[in-house]
Amino acid sequence: MLGSMTQSPKTSAPPNRPPRAGMNAQERQQLNTVETQEWLDSLAYVFADAGDNRAAELLEELDHYAYFHGAPITFKQNTPYINTIDVEAQPEYPGDPEIERKIRNIIRWNAVVMVIKANKKSDGIGGHLSTYASAAELLEVGFNHFFRGHGAGQDRDLIFYQGHASPGVYARSFLEGRFDEARMNRFRRELQPEGAGLSSYPHPWLMPDYWEFPTVSMGLGPIQAIYQARFIKYLENRELKPRGDAKVWAFLGDGEMDEPQSIGAIRFAAYENLDNLIFVLNANLQRLDGPVRANSKVIQEFEALFRGAGWNVIKVIWDSKWDELLQKDYNGTIVKRFELLVDGESQRYAAFGGKELREKFFNTPELKALIEGWSDADLELLNRGGHDIHKIYAAYKAATEHKGSPTIIIPRTIKGYGLGESAQARNVAHQVKKLDFHTLKDLRDTLELPLTDEQVEHMEYYHPGPDSPEVKYALERRAALGGPIPARRVEYPHPTIPNGEFYEEFAKGSGDRQVSTTMAAVQIISKLLRDKEIGKLIVPIVPDEARTFGMDALVPRIGIYSPRGQTYTPVDSGSLMAYKESVNGQMLEEGITEDGAMASWIAAGTAYANHGVPTIPFFVLYSMFGMQRVGDLVWAAADQRARGFILGATAGRTTLAGEGLQHQDGNSHLQAYVVPNLKTYDPAFAYELAVIIESGIQRMYVDGIDEFYYVTVDNENELQPAMPADRSHEEIREGIVRGLYRLQKSAHKGKLRAQILAGGPAMGAAQEAVKALEAYGVAADLWSVTSYKELHQDALLAQRHNMLHPTEEPRVPYVAQQLSRENAPGVLISVSDYMKLGADGLNGHLDRKLWTLGTDGFGRSEAREELRDFFEVDAKHVVLATLYALQRDGKIKGDVVAKAIADLGIDPERDAPVLR
Repeated sequence: MLGSMTQSPKTSAPPNRPPRAGMNAQERQQLNTVETQEWLDSLAYVFADAGDNRAAELLEELDHYAYFHGAPITFKQNTPYINTIDVEAQPEYPGDPEIERKIRNIIRWNAVVMVIKANKKSDGIGGHLSTYASAAELLEVGFNHFFRGHGAGQDRDLIFYQGHASPGVYARSFLEGRFDEARMNRFRRELQPEGAGLSSYPHPWLMPDYWEFPTVSMGLGPIQAIYQARFIKYLENRELKPRGDAKVWAFLGDGEMDEPQSIGAIRFAAYENLDNLIFVLNANLQRLDGPVRANSKVIQEFEALFRGAGWNVIKVIWDSKWDELLQKDYNGTIVKRFELLVDGESQRYAAFGGKELREKFFNTPELKALIEGWSDADLELLNRGGHDIHKIYAAYKAATEHKGSPTIIIPRTIKGYGLGESAQARNVAHQVKKLDFHTLKDLRDTLELPLTDEQVEHMEYYHPGPDSPEVKYALERRAALGGPIPARRVEYPHPTIPNGEFYEEFAKGSGDRQVSTTMAAVQIISKLLRDKEIGKLIVPIVPDEARTFGMDALVPRIGIYSPRGQTYTPVDSGSLMAYKESVNGQMLEEGITEDGAMASWIAAGTAYANHGVPTIPFFVLYSMFGMQRVGDLVWAAADQRARGFILGATAGRTTLAGEGLQHQDGNSHLQAYVVPNLKTYDPAFAYELAVIIESGIQRMYVDGIDEFYYVTVDNENELQPAMPADRSHEEIREGIVRGLYRLQKSAHKGKLRAQILAGGPAMGAAQEAVKALEAYGVAADLWSVTSYKELHQDALLAQRHNMLHPTEEPRVPYVAQQLSRENAPGVLISVSDYMKLGADGLNGHLDRKLWTLGTDGFGRSEAREELRDFFEVDAKHVVLATLYALQRDGKIKGDVVAKAIADLGIDPERDAPVLR
């Protein structure tokens, strides 16, 4: 606080120093000791007389003073290796510790039994015991006193559970009566005829009334939690959701934090002042194969990282038993010993107990004096803070009351806590899925459960009964907090969406104006934003590419969301395209982070379920940087039934002239193909794009279908045609949505026939080839393929039905109907700006071979014409492929094809592009 100093720190002189120069080393040491004690006594007086805040002010003044006078002060991001909240500041625990202990013991037992029974019934079925064992207290304090359910309304909390702790969450639901024994016995057995099972981890796709967020692909939970917390603020600031006190809790593992996504957005969370976000970083010091940081302290590492990023950090390291020693340790001996600890050493104490602790930790006369009279059994009671409900409650309460920044709580726990010598704190703890009879008996005794040896041997669950004090207490606490959790509910007002007339302008074409499909997509989004019914629900999301995609015109109209508003005057102030940030801005401009933007998209795409607000997100990304970079998050989006649109802009391998290998996209459709509920489209024209978006909004937000859309759009400016007028728009719309329709019939009278299939950026080459083929006597019809995936999946479904119903009339796939010899005579040729494999999937479902052209290989920095020649997808190669197909069909001779190769200027000896 420089402003409060009475003198400028640069001009005030330091006081005269004592004459130390003539002293010997011992005298200097004595003086230093006395001087240090005087300073400490003075500070103690301030603490006692004026309180903590005044002491902090003085220390800050001293820090500034010393800095400006050249003192070599080292910046420290760490606090001492002790609990952040002092024992005297701990609030009184509001619950019944004894009955909560019994509840935890019951849940611990049932979680263990569930996993062991599953593996006994089906060896190798898997499951995890040790993560929940370490996190039981962390979760139960939350379940009993903090986590608010749906009944809390706008204050409902969102919780990202540690995926490997799912057995404990299931076991709590069993205690509450939400699951019966039969369902517990179907853990990881979801295909049994008896009924629904329990998924391995949190999977909303598999348990849509229970889980809300998939978290076991480690690293994805933290980044999603951050952007989910930000999206709550976004909804509130835009008045789409009433303001509340909802928190986003994310339970994470310390080993998980090695994933880049775990920490990649933590500075963003602080910048956005997300005080509705609480990370609980379960520091059991172990990952799958061994210690997380054996030679240092992982808690201190993450404290420094998060404090440096601007987070409120609360460490919960030591339990209440350690307070006895700390309170009589006047010289800080134990704290100094704590600083010398490394995690590898800590694990030995957790594994080997009191004797090891006495011999290796209390290893100096001063430390031995502190435990004088203590037995090894007494030392066994010195536990980690993450297993002390009083310490946890204090941390949670402080976190929920903190304002202005996100909070991370770092509790120190033991992996496999209570599971005996075979698992507790062992390197193999994560992989333990079985416990022998003697270990189970010891666990029963430790947990004080009224089970006989026979019941233990048969691995019976323990349920005290619906009228037991434990069940009543658990249910009463959940009722007070808003009902059972986890619980996913889909309740939202179905929006009134624009009808076909809204999109009519796109069916009319662009006239004499050249427009790329990327620009057409922006025009559609812009028009949707103006719609009185759903305009406010549209959420445009871009990763610092708005100008690239032509979206900058939206910025001054709808604003970029910023919780700070705009505290400056932008350099382009006064212009029509001025940069505008606003508290109620609608666009989410996420900076250079596809992962962050995708996490925002997921938050918006699941808002219909998580917040009852059916926001419609449009994530516009560089197609090549998109699908392959955010693939894991896309899979997570599918799992949690997200809805909305992902637009792969400037798409295609040959349309992005000059950009080269890392930018030119020929593979995103294949990457998108693997996601079961992701519909993929590659429209060639603006009217096709409009139909796809209209259909998608209807299906997702009115019909309630859990799917989402990946649509590629290119940056090649062309005259956008009108929708063909030779048949009904309904027929064409059906073809667009189903993946294929005839764009034009050939007027040529040639005897040779061909059907040319094209989509997206390849349409121009196909149109040119249709005309060029007339010179060879070939009449070629042109088809627009909007989705090979839709065609392929429909064909696979027909094939499956026919195989399972061999005596019925076979179903004919849509693509086979459209391209039958009767309806579409001649050879079949496909040309795409994407890899051949997309179209090749149709072979085997047609009555003849489909010859495919595509852009297999790396991109190049070149102009479009040269790129299309290089990848052999230009008009001349379409002509060649058609003639070769006719030769193979016996319609023409090889010399005709050879002459065409020469006439077209094609080098038959050059290397294939996939090899170059």
